Amino acid sequence: MRRRSSLVPFDIVRKGDSRSFWAKVLLIAAFGLSVFGFATTEQAAAASEGAVYVVPVKQTVESGLASFIDRALTEAEEAKASLVVLDVNTPGGELRTAEEIGTRIRTAKVPTVAYVTGKAASAGAYLTLNAGGIAMAPGTSIGAAMIVDANGQPIENPKYVSFWTSEMVAAAQLNGRNPDIAVGMVDPGRVVELKELGRTKDKGQIITLSAQDALKVGYADKLASSVEEVLAWKGLSDRTVVEFNPSFSERLAEFVTGSGVSTILLILGIAGIAIEMLVPGFGAPGIVGLLSFGLYFFGHAIAGFAGMESIVFFVLGIAFLVFEMFVPSFGILGLLGCAGVVAGIAMAANDTGDAVRSLGWAVLAAAVIVAVFAYIFRRKGIWNKFILRERLSTEGGYVPNEPRESWLGQEGIALTTLRPAGIAEISGSRVDVVTSGEYVDRGTPIIVTAIDGTRIVVKERK
Repeated sequence: MRRRSSLVPFDIVRKGDSRSFWAKVLLIAAFGLSVFGFATTEQAAAASEGAVYVVPVKQTVESGLASFIDRALTEAEEAKASLVVLDVNTPGGELRTAEEIGTRIRTAKVPTVAYVTGKAASAGAYLTLNAGGIAMAPGTSIGAAMIVDANGQPIENPKYVSFWTSEMVAAAQLNGRNPDIAVGMVDPGRVVELKELGRTKDKGQIITLSAQDALKVGYADKLASSVEEVLAWKGLSDRTVVEFNPSFSERLAEFVTGSGVSTILLILGIAGIAIEMLVPGFGAPGIVGLLSFGLYFFGHAIAGFAGMESIVFFVLGIAFLVFEMFVPSFGILGLLGCAGVVAGIAMAANDTGDAVRSLGWAVLAAAVIVAVFAYIFRRKGIWNKFILRERLSTEGGYVPNEPRESWLGQEGIALTTLRPAGIAEISGSRVDVVTSGEYVDRGTPIIVTAIDGTRIVVKERK
């Protein structure tokens, strides 16, 4: 009796059931692949949804930062991120923008942590307090949120101090932090007792906390030397980290909107356009001027400062200035043009006062550049069209009168009656003559008594 093989499938094949066998094999393989693919897809989706976004907050708090953080949080929300880590190192900035960013942070649909890696000063402290948690690196600080003007001088207006104090207090209370410390960061007139630190903030002082002190008073939840330690604190060490950085246009906008760069762009823009209008034909100054103004408005538009109305005012101003050069308007078009240019540039800036000051310096510097350029190329300027430079030279066919001093004392005949001017013949030439006032009849002999340029004075010869 032949022993049956344990390899049943081959037995089946030998019995002629090959089609049924391969159908079963394909069915099993398809099922395995589908299970594997489904598991892989689920893992990928889980990894994507569980990512941690690290967003740098390392610039002055202004509209450009607001749009960047909004874009970062929106993308993190759409990706269903597990956490957004705000890498904070900012000296502060505009309070209105800080309020806007703070609102966006605390209303985010994903968890947030502010990780202070430098200083969270002024408006930066407010942004940090609006996050769901605060981690600080050793050697960092938070606080100094007193309101100051553009020159760094304290603003003591009770209305502004009260408003900003309430905003800081509300941000601190979001996560149960001591509101008195927030008050001490803003108002130098308040006395705040820091029991955990064993000291008191007196009047005239502003609270700034080191990382260790912030941890003691509850203004930091964790000391961390790196983002990895922050993730370990939150139990997210196994998650994918997404470094969310500003785009090229946002970086360009940040560079362009700097006060020094903006002033340089205004100088180049004004000087370039003025040189092209006064000394036409070069092309390069005009191109540089247009590119400079274009960068100025592009950067401020990306940063969220410049709207379409500022660009319209500026373009209209330039158009009026051009028309003033060709259309007599008694200066009206020129005044409208200057007003349009100033309004456009000021409206495009974050701070109107700073913009006007920068524009004033730019006009002075551009005037010097234009004056030097106009002097160097003075023979090509547009003003040459209004200056008569044609010369009546001998080479051009113009022959001046011959000297007639030798005629003095010569005699001739009056060809017409001299009353007292008329025509006489002297040395065979017909010339215009004049007497000293007396009348001389036609045909009377005369004698030359004086020569004054082209004027020949005669009298009757006795």
